[in-house]
Amino acid sequence: MAVTPYRFSVGPWNLGRGADPFGPPVRPQVAFADVLKAAVKLGFEGIQLHDDDAVPDLEKLTHSQIVREAEAMRGTLSDLGLTAEFVAPRLWEHESGVDGGYTANDPAARKWAIERSKRAVDIAQALGTDLIVMWPAREGTNVRESKNPVEASGQILEAINAILGAHPKARIAIEPKPNEPVDHAFVPTIGHALALGARCADPSRVGVLIESAHAILAGLDPSDEMGFAVAAGKLWGVHLNDQNGLKFDQDKVFGAANLRGAFDQVRVLEAANYAATGCFIGFDVKAQRTQSADAATAHLATSKAVFLRLVEKVRSFPHTAAQQCIKARDYEALERLVLEHLLGG
Repeated sequence: MAVTPYRFSVGPWNLGRGADPFGPPVRPQVAFADVLKAAVKLGFEGIQLHDDDAVPDLEKLTHSQIVREAEAMRGTLSDLGLTAEFVAPRLWEHESGVDGGYTANDPAARKWAIERSKRAVDIAQALGTDLIVMWPAREGTNVRESKNPVEASGQILEAINAILGAHPKARIAIEPKPNEPVDHAFVPTIGHALALGARCADPSRVGVLIESAHAILAGLDPSDEMGFAVAAGKLWGVHLNDQNGLKFDQDKVFGAANLRGAFDQVRVLEAANYAATGCFIGFDVKAQRTQSADAATAHLATSKAVFLRLVEKVRSFPHTAAQQCIKARDYEALERLVLEHLLGG
């Protein structure tokens, strides 16, 4: 029986300039056209897009102009054999979203956030995708008493319903994160995201996107989060990377900090036959600040190579021997079996 190949996606933000909170950019800006060329060269099929990646300066454009620009972008992608995976409204960088968008204390800011999210749906439809990724970046607080979590839950639910109402085929994948850029986020885990989706106007159109590092920042195991979402039939995207503990969002190469943890994530995806769903394997990784501009795509190539090697490891795992260990409740032997398999023994 033929095995469905995995499809891979990347976002333009993954070819960054090396800036961090303690230092300015160290590499030149990569033109969007060069991002697309790099994606093709690396064997990626999908492009992850923020709304203003697809349509720059969209706040200054009319609805018809936005749709026209998005349609032109679709043509550009198609000419290169690429497709848009999703569109995510970028609310956290605009001045109107300084206190959050959907949960801002200013009603005008909340209205702006919902309207911009509706425009993201228009962009997605013009690009040929129905998937909207909702990363509630500033939907939280730095001072707990500044917002009411009961009201905030209702405000996020209102935004979800508004996005679904913008087009009958629009789907939302919520991407949880527990902190950063805010101290406390209102949607920190997959459980929170699925609970919100269950309360919306059409739960069938709300799922999740899991980023490895975000789960680790919440003190959780990414493979368990993936399994939980798979069991609910709601895993519509992954952003694979790695994270060295409970720090800032590092976006390290997949498997760089915890190779066994990466193996377990691939194991869940394989068991779920994720490739057959048509959903992409996305990477959200950053080139190290020390990397030169001419080698600033190595982190993407390495992440993809590690993923594919781990697919081989999962498929060649001695399952019969593992089941014997489990039946005998000999978990020490199982642990050694896993370690020796990963070590090539």
